[in-house]
Amino acid sequence: MALLWKKQTADSLYEIRTAGRSLRLYTNGVFHTQYNPVQPLTGHVWDLLMLPAFFYQPGEIQRVLVLGVGGGAVMNMLKIFVQPEQITGVELNPVHVALAKRFFGIKGKGLKLLQADAVSWLQQYKGEKFDLIIDDLFAEQGGEPVRAVKANSKWFGLMLKHLSMDGAIVGNYADLNDLKNSAGLNSKSINKRFLSIFQLANQYDENFVGVFVRKKVSSKQLRARLVKTPGLNPELKTSRLRYRIKKLK
Repeated sequence: MALLWKKQTADSLYEIRTAGRSLRLYTNGVFHTQYNPVQPLTGHVWDLLMLPAFFYQPGEIQRVLVLGVGGGAVMNMLKIFVQPEQITGVELNPVHVALAKRFFGIKGKGLKLLQADAVSWLQQYKGEKFDLIIDDLFAEQGGEPVRAVKANSKWFGLMLKHLSMDGAIVGNYADLNDLKNSAGLNSKSINKRFLSIFQLANQYDENFVGVFVRKKVSSKQLRARLVKTPGLNPELKTSRLRYRIKKLK
């Protein structure tokens, strides 16, 4: 990979590297984002964070909140494949915000990128509810990605407060135990507020994605809609979209 851009601050090293036609963002050695305008799918966990939008019919997902943007891979895929009316991204790191706009195309109509602490921002938010909330809040620790906010009842309760009646919360977890220990699975008061729960994974990442949906949906519905979406059909040998799904509720 070739180094395209680099910045060293007091406590962080930021790098933009090229991998073929893809741009990659690394912070302290941790891989945060990949973007290729010709091939938006990344082959990594960000694809999984976008997929749950297809539990819904076209046009149902109009307002999306992305908590933890990095360079904006998920926002780009949502813009291309889902086309909601508004995608709001909240990112703590001001360097990530600047890079998302400069290198990764996070700008233009329907995209709103804010530099703020996601927890504080959501606590103070008083606007319309969101149809889809994506929780991708990660930090670096010892060169490894770790969740920045514990997925406990308090956190799920705050997200639910701003989620539409039939909406979904999608969370990125470092491993399977991290997902299993989340309040979405082990808190009865939180779990009962979702009618469908799934886990998503792929062969390239250790991460697991939890999908918590407030209405009844099925993996069959998900696949049927993916097959009909140009660029996402997983039945094609040329498709980069590979995922494993397991129903948990």
